[in-house]
Amino acid sequence: MSATLSIGFVARQTGCTVPTIRYYEEIGLLPTAARSDAGKRHYDEGAVRRLVFIRRCRDFGFSIEQVRELVSLVDQPQRPCVEVRDIAATHLGEVRSKLAELHALEANLAGFVGSCNTACAGGATIDCTILDDLAQPSAVTRPVSSGACCGESTKSSEGALQ
Repeated sequence: MSATLSIGFVARQTGCTVPTIRYYEEIGLLPTAARSDAGKRHYDEGAVRRLVFIRRCRDFGFSIEQVRELVSLVDQPQRPCVEVRDIAATHLGEVRSKLAELHALEANLAGFVGSCNTACAGGATIDCTILDDLAQPSAVTRPVSSGACCGESTKSSEGALQ
């Protein structure tokens, strides 16, 4: 198909915004669009496929640099698939690390809420254990009567709260 698709149409087809399409073109993830005599960008179906690919990569949280590497691999189909796998595996490790941080954050927040429920819920905010815990440096903690500690600090939870 010839380059007859307007940037607005391409944006609707791909779920990308017009400024995002321009940005991807500017940074070289998307080839420079053909221009009409009036200077308007026109794209072809290949650009739509490329933008869908880029958008899906971004939806999965791949960085712009990782997307650049993946696009390079799409453009060089003779290269080994293991290169794609390695990029995905690296990103999977990053996602798992973020999940561990989020689990630590969840445990800390659950501890805050549990502490408040057992020690001060229903009272004045001046006595709120959550506000006290949030005012403490991450290494300083206060145990709660339930045996759980809302401010219990571990190496992984400190990083999640900083």
